[in-house]
Amino acid sequence: MALCEYQKSTLRGVYIRRRTNDILKELFRKSIHLCTALVPFMLKYLYLPTLIALGFVLVVYIVAESLRYHGINVPLISSITKAAARKRDENKFVLGPVCLAIGVLITAIFFKEDSAAIGIFALGLGDGLASLVGKLIGKSVLYKMQGKTAEGSMACFIAIYISSFLVTGNVAFALMIASLGTFIELMPLKDYDNLIIPVILASFHEFILVPFF
Repeated sequence: MALCEYQKSTLRGVYIRRRTNDILKELFRKSIHLCTALVPFMLKYLYLPTLIALGFVLVVYIVAESLRYHGINVPLISSITKAAARKRDENKFVLGPVCLAIGVLITAIFFKEDSAAIGIFALGLGDGLASLVGKLIGKSVLYKMQGKTAEGSMACFIAIYISSFLVTGNVAFALMIASLGTFIELMPLKDYDNLIIPVILASFHEFILVPFF
């Protein structure tokens, strides 16, 4: 009986440590993700320097991650990548930051200011908070959605709605953009949502909502 209680206690301790580690990793990973929401403000006042900086960071990351993948660690960058990498990224080239940077760059270069801001805010705040809230307080796991939760999706919707409304000043536009963004975030896109979310939402605003409504 005592041995059984000891085993339960040990398993509970292992679970708590693993859960704590997962939460800390998600907090660290999504803190980087949430910083993306600063990009529209930087683009507004320092457009070209911001694009150059993003491009430079992208190239440096690709080189550093390629070296790490082949067993050569680059000081600081490789450590950050390891700290932020999820279980599914183990022994792989971590693609998330590449998709994130490319998604932001494409959106910033090819769309007008308001449309770009909508897409980038949706990526940084909507997608970022969906994962964070789902990991921290998510209880209602959605059926066949790879562990995504109702709480995370609600956080995504609210974040995209508020940020889109602040950009457009239009409740209907914000509701439609938030609905589309939440739908995309629910799809099993893995790291490619970092690329798809900003581009699709910026396109939706610029080529559908503005011309036809």
